[in-house]
Amino acid sequence: MPESSRNNNHCYADETSEESDSASVKAETSSNTTSLRSCIWDYPYKNGRRYNAYRFGEYWSPNDEQQAEQLDICHHLCNLTLDGQLFLAPIGDQPQRVLDVGTGTGLWAIAFADAFPCAEVVGTDLSPIQPRAVPANLRFEVDDCTQPWTFAPESFDYIHVRCLYGSVADWPAFYAECFKALKPGGLIEQLEVSIAPQSEDGTLPSTSALTTWSQLLLAAGDAAGKSLRTVDEMAQHIRGAGFVAATQRRWKWPIGGWMARPAALRARGVWNRLQWEAGVEGWSLLLLTRWLGWSRGEVGVLMRRVRGVLRDRRVHAYQDVAVVYARKPDNRLAN
Repeated sequence: MPESSRNNNHCYADETSEESDSASVKAETSSNTTSLRSCIWDYPYKNGRRYNAYRFGEYWSPNDEQQAEQLDICHHLCNLTLDGQLFLAPIGDQPQRVLDVGTGTGLWAIAFADAFPCAEVVGTDLSPIQPRAVPANLRFEVDDCTQPWTFAPESFDYIHVRCLYGSVADWPAFYAECFKALKPGGLIEQLEVSIAPQSEDGTLPSTSALTTWSQLLLAAGDAAGKSLRTVDEMAQHIRGAGFVAATQRRWKWPIGGWMARPAALRARGVWNRLQWEAGVEGWSLLLLTRWLGWSRGEVGVLMRRVRGVLRDRRVHAYQDVAVVYARKPDNRLAN
């Protein structure tokens, strides 16, 4: 690991440790006697689900196999939405250094590293849940993107962000770190999804369990100080950080296969319902129990009602999805 990414507030996996894999590990510790296992791999379990050990509570979704399945389905959904492309930003054919923030199971970073073997790719996340067998030009690090970054300034050509809604309390500070870490002319790209499903034909009324669920989670995010409305807020924050030439594109993700045509939207809907089935409990448990005071049993009752709506083909619900990409100004071009 480069010295530029080390500081006294982090502990590191020894390269000869049995715990070492494809991930370089950065994790906060107050003592050099803190064990790596307790720092990173001794996952806490809450309400029957497993969560990140490093900075537990900073991220609201579990990191267990069930939630990993949801993340992998989400990656496939994004591929369908972007017509098989990994990104929309005009990064060129030869990016040299790329950062994937909140890499999750690492599928995007792996695919990008395969597609650009000459690029050095870094994926960061709170949990070391990524596979061990990865391209040689890719490494994963356990890190918290909401803390001050330790990457060298102006060291990345491209920063990729996906589905960090509810994860960041101070978005201006986050984008300031992205801005600092990008080379002049470098690009940031972010994809986010709305957690507030809607319908255009009145089949998702305000009394629906799915509508109730979205309102509750938005309130829980507000109580936690981490907005879940990122899909509608990111463009403004990115521009506010000093990025220019911001471009936004938006799509719909139906929930279920109710939309017969076009076929592409139907496919997204089928996969999105599978994503909801795998993910909705994990999206809900920590936010509702920790921030709104619900019991696990109460969450279970709501989950049964929500799943009933998800499986009702008479409900024509969808979510908004957006991508924003923008460039860091290159003042050298003005000279």
